[in-house]
Amino acid sequence: MLPKKNRLQKKKDIDRIFRNGETKRNGFFVTKIKNNNSEDWRFCFIVSQKVSKKASVRNKIRRRLSGFVGEKLKGITPAKTGKDVLVIVRSGAEKESPQEMEKALLNIFR
Repeated sequence: MLPKKNRLQKKKDIDRIFRNGETKRNGFFVTKIKNNNSEDWRFCFIVSQKVSKKASVRNKIRRRLSGFVGEKLKGITPAKTGKDVLVIVRSGAEKESPQEMEKALLNIFR
């Protein structure tokens, strides 16, 4: 699980990233990344009902991604600059294994 300082929670911050963030696409994800004024990286995971109608499936995907990023946070983040990262899960991701999802997410951050 991500520490509280590494979570994006305010709607105004999420809207700012939607408007001005740099977009990267992958098979399972669309990520939007924007610099912030702190040293911390902050993440938000969006899983819409297009992925699955069941909330339990959407929450499971969200928990997996959050856990993976929480484990790998030290290796992903450089020391000087912080970024805000918005990860939007595309439909079809619920059928993939956790290892494939982690690999795809890691490829985006490289």
